[in-house]
Amino acid sequence: MAALKVVCALVLCMLVVEPMVTSAITCGDVATQMSGCINYLKNGGVLPPNCCAGVRALNNQAKTTPDRQTACRCLQSAAKAMGAGLKTNLAEGLPGKCGVNIPYKISTSTNCNNVK
Repeated sequence: MAALKVVCALVLCMLVVEPMVTSAITCGDVATQMSGCINYLKNGGVLPPNCCAGVRALNNQAKTTPDRQTACRCLQSAAKAMGAGLKTNLAEGLPGKCGVNIPYKISTSTNCNNVK
């Protein structure tokens, strides 16, 4: 009977702790990594090497589902803040141009809750 109580207590702890998993990535991290891309995303032209370095670094940081969802939300917030100055086609094509495969489309219409 004591063993059953211990198992129940462990299951209860797992149920309480599991939803508390948080992302290690912050919007500050995303902004730092993507700062080299701002002029390109507004004006086009030559893709700066430091932009792709930031894209690759961000991709390497976002290994868990919560991290990828946070990165997605931060990218969307940044895109909305840039407003009409953002060339959305350049933003959507950025991962491919930098040789990075991400599991979602960079778009303000992406549902970040579905990003795995």
